[in-house]
Amino acid sequence: MPATKDRAGRGRATPRPFALWREVLTAYAAPALTAGAAAVATGQRDLAVAAVTSIAGTSAVVAFLVGAWLRNGGRPRRWTTDLPRAVVAVVLVVAAAGAAALLGWCAARWLPAHTLVPSGVRTDRLRVDLPTSAALATAVVTLRWRSALAR
Repeated sequence: MPATKDRAGRGRATPRPFALWREVLTAYAAPALTAGAAAVATGQRDLAVAAVTSIAGTSAVVAFLVGAWLRNGGRPRRWTTDLPRAVVAVVLVVAAAGAAALLGWCAARWLPAHTLVPSGVRTDRLRVDLPTSAALATAVVTLRWRSALAR
């Protein structure tokens, strides 16, 4: 049996079908584990809290929103399939990161002024955590969706 074939006879490079629930689960688990491991390794308690809240939570929400929009009931939009996948990913990453940056900036200013959440390191992290998580989740979901279309 050739090294590139598995037992079912399919090539290993064949992507699995696009399943939104799997993308959302991965979008939450991957940053939670990596940022959580970094927090444990460096002893940063704020990073440990952010790993499972603002970082992983943002990734999961953005993965759901972008994946659902791309899937649109199984009918892809013309520009999302006609343009090269790197261009589609860049366009969507810029849009998602921009929206998340605006949301993070507003939340970092609004939360301390209108709730019991004190201003400080945790609210300031939103300005970085939200756009970074949104950009990564959007890129991964967009590229996975396009590779699943190629099947």
